[in-house]
Amino acid sequence: MISVLPGTVAVYADLACPWAHVAVQRLWRIRAELDLAEAVRFDHRAVLLEVVNRGTLPKPIIDAEIPVAAEMEPDAGWRPWAEPDWRWPVSRLLAAEAVQAAKEQGLAASEALDRALRRAFFADSACITMRHVVLDVAGSVPEVDAGALGEALDAGRARTATLAHVADFAPGGATTSPHLFTPDGGSWPNPGVDYHWAGPPGDSAVALKSDDPSIYRQILTRAAEPAQG
Repeated sequence: MISVLPGTVAVYADLACPWAHVAVQRLWRIRAELDLAEAVRFDHRAVLLEVVNRGTLPKPIIDAEIPVAAEMEPDAGWRPWAEPDWRWPVSRLLAAEAVQAAKEQGLAASEALDRALRRAFFADSACITMRHVVLDVAGSVPEVDAGALGEALDAGRARTATLAHVADFAPGGATTSPHLFTPDGGSWPNPGVDYHWAGPPGDSAVALKSDDPSIYRQILTRAAEPAQG
């Protein structure tokens, strides 16, 4: 059972997952449309696929998923990887740890840093494996004190909490990226999205079978009810 605080949406997501980038964009956009910015926060929790799968996300899979995801939410920020392949971020552990460390400054700081890191990767081809890149991104986020974040990272204060999320990635818990949870027990794997690969992942095309962004209105409304009631 995933525990979720009132007034929050627990967001399990890998920072390099295109479907998660879509989900985060929709959470921010629809929260604003519903005027729930003061009522609902996003509690980001790391889906560390590199730990679960004992390897990085293969670049061919991400490259195939991006065009489909970009059509779903074009304003999220997308661009094909523009750097040499050797600069591809093979690990997101430090970046995910930074998102957790930012919670020392509040969920508003953490959710803003998470969104900025996703945009840095998908839109700017930033190698978010690197410490200096993560801190440069943090420095661009008004809600984040990058100096305090760097201190927290160097002290390792968020490493245990970040790795603890791996235990949640199991049957009965988080099962995919993204997977959202609401305080009333709601569980939403890749909300509203159904897709399939035409052949072997990474060697074929991705086909979107269905997409219903309206599900996010239900998710956010249900998350807000405990905070408002």
